Amino acid sequence: MDPTALWQRYQEWLYYHPGLGFYLDISRMRFSPEFVEQIQPRFERAFADMKLLERGAISNPDEHRMVGHYWLRAPELAPNRQLQQEISSTVDKIEAFAQKIHSGAIKPPGASKFTDLLSIGIGGSALGPQFVAEALAPDVPPLQIHFIDNTDPDGIDRVLAQLQGRLSSTLVSTTSKSGGTPDTRNGMVEVQKAYQAAGLKFADHAVAVTGPGSGLDQLADSEGWIERFPMEDWVGGRTSELSAVGLLPAALQGIDIRAMLAGAKEMDEATRVTNLRTNPSALLAMCWYFAGNGKGEKDMVVLPYKDRLLLFSRYLQQLVMESLGKEKDLDGNVVHQGIAVYGNKGSTDQHAYVQQLREGVHNFFATFIEVLKDRNGTSSEVEAGATAGDYLSGFLLGTRAALYDNGRDSVTVTIPEVTPKNVGALIALYERAVSFYGSLVNINAYHQPGVEAGKKAAATVLDLQRQVVNALSRQPLSLSDLAQKLGKPEQVETIYKILRHLAANERSVVLQGDPSQPNTLTVLAR
Repeated sequence: MDPTALWQRYQEWLYYHPGLGFYLDISRMRFSPEFVEQIQPRFERAFADMKLLERGAISNPDEHRMVGHYWLRAPELAPNRQLQQEISSTVDKIEAFAQKIHSGAIKPPGASKFTDLLSIGIGGSALGPQFVAEALAPDVPPLQIHFIDNTDPDGIDRVLAQLQGRLSSTLVSTTSKSGGTPDTRNGMVEVQKAYQAAGLKFADHAVAVTGPGSGLDQLADSEGWIERFPMEDWVGGRTSELSAVGLLPAALQGIDIRAMLAGAKEMDEATRVTNLRTNPSALLAMCWYFAGNGKGEKDMVVLPYKDRLLLFSRYLQQLVMESLGKEKDLDGNVVHQGIAVYGNKGSTDQHAYVQQLREGVHNFFATFIEVLKDRNGTSSEVEAGATAGDYLSGFLLGTRAALYDNGRDSVTVTIPEVTPKNVGALIALYERAVSFYGSLVNINAYHQPGVEAGKKAAATVLDLQRQVVNALSRQPLSLSDLAQKLGKPEQVETIYKILRHLAANERSVVLQGDPSQPNTLTVLAR
């Protein structure tokens, strides 16, 4: 397409939100007018589905739950007065608690103030807070945040090592809706033991974000933890950043959570418009559908040209892939839907995988995130007439053009600067786009049976591990004999891998023989 025609297409499809200073450019997606006309009926259904969801329809049938994250920034839309009051009071409670922590009105025994925050959670309970901390935390926050987001012992040790000498002034926040998520529970238990070893009372440093009445809620209550905050059952993990899950750590870091909520609310209002051409989330969903033929045939590569937005692609990975990666559609047909998401940041990726994006396998479309403001204050020139920020902008525009010239499509999202309001708007933009796309391809974006299947499989392995350990004796057994003894000959490979892990950690097991020939190994109790 010649430059004049491209300029006309840019103007025709440019979306601009004056209140947010937000731009969405989809002109470098090669959809046709016929495609837009053909997809219009699907959007009529998507807009109708969205109205039902926001009114409180059961949208997670597996757990018979409403999906109400949109109410978090507009409590007046919640379906009853009790929910409206709970949402508003939770934000008030978070702000009041953060102020008391910052002032020292709530403090640890033996210290004037808390200095650090250790956040324990996984999935949406970690990815959202990590993204927001990277994007918005002040250079010198009132509490320095640290995360335990995995059940990796070495990772836990590294985080605790960072807190050496400051454990006594560290506030610990454990986030789990049920309180039974193994990864989070394990991290909490390890941290409890660290406090005990240091001669500190864990409850004097602990807060919980959890479902009211959950096992974690009951534990926190019985042990006298400092405070508990609600994680409602109508808020899914991947859409929980603007609930207590994300607002509590943000407020404790000194981030303006009211501005985040205001930005999300303003974007929500823009994305409720039932006109495809003037609804930015609908336009995004349309582009996703076009790029992958409604089947996720192309990956989404997210390239934020701003260091503060480094973790945005990781945040979107869960939001998009957990929501849209489904085996069956709403009619029970096997469809294997989903969109793979990956990315890092520009211009780092000019020197990494952009080479493949430009000239390699054509299995993606790009999403550029542009931030107009370079920094607070003026920039000096790095050469005549050009600043470092000019180079950053040039790399973005150049990469966008280079990709398009070689037949690769892209979307560009532009915000004026990285602020709490604009980050809230970005979160809301993509939450709604995911919901629209789910309707377009007829899947449920609000359940995650695959995640639950993985948890059950892990529990099965741990149960087998207990059986293996109990079956060992001082007499060597071959792996096949051990499997037969357990009545599980078909599980011999899993049994071998369990034993290998236990032996590597000197845990009640000795493996003898040639490691390169697993079938020759024998095992006995240590």
